[in-house]
Amino acid sequence: MASEKPLRRAVITRATKETSINVSLAIDGGPLDPLPSETSDEAPREHATQFTASQHISIDTGIGFLDHMLHALAKHAGWSLLVRCRGDLYIDDHHTTEDTLIALGSAFHDALSPFAGLARFGHFYAPLDEALARAVIDLSNRPYCVTSLSLQREKVGDLSTEMIPHALRSFAQAAGVCLHVDVLRGENDHHRAEAAFKALAGAVRMACARRADGEVGSTKGVL
Repeated sequence: MASEKPLRRAVITRATKETSINVSLAIDGGPLDPLPSETSDEAPREHATQFTASQHISIDTGIGFLDHMLHALAKHAGWSLLVRCRGDLYIDDHHTTEDTLIALGSAFHDALSPFAGLARFGHFYAPLDEALARAVIDLSNRPYCVTSLSLQREKVGDLSTEMIPHALRSFAQAAGVCLHVDVLRGENDHHRAEAAFKALAGAVRMACARRADGEVGSTKGVL
């Protein structure tokens, strides 16, 4: 009988004076490990919640458009993902967005460690009506991020557009990945941003595929 594939899951709790965040991530979907505690007595909002036979997704950061982007990322990456964040939104959206993506990147890194037996490289194009985005990722364990989204509006919903590339950089830094995301065309900033996250999802899904030989995809023998 073939040995069972290891579960690629992680739970992260991140608490600072600015935010309190819990993340439970399952790279291959399916049931999630429980959170150690909720960040608030408030009932989570359900606008970014989806439960299917293969995925459990529930996102509540307090920023609706950020929830929408993380929902799209999880859905198209094939993840199960639970995110709860309560941040200092009375100041602005910076700390909540940055810290949520740091926590998500940390969970991603922990779930995949020690980065053996992975396809490593992934790329994907995602269209959304008039918008077209491309993402390329290397699970290199050396963080780097380049983005070109060309967003025009000050905000989409309650999320500052300047925070969208910053969110991608925060994820790449914490996840230890080399990430390039470009929006090649588009007129609507909602479409441009969503296409970028969907492209990232597709690239992540490809890079996280398991190698049949189980080896480390590096000439150095380690990532």
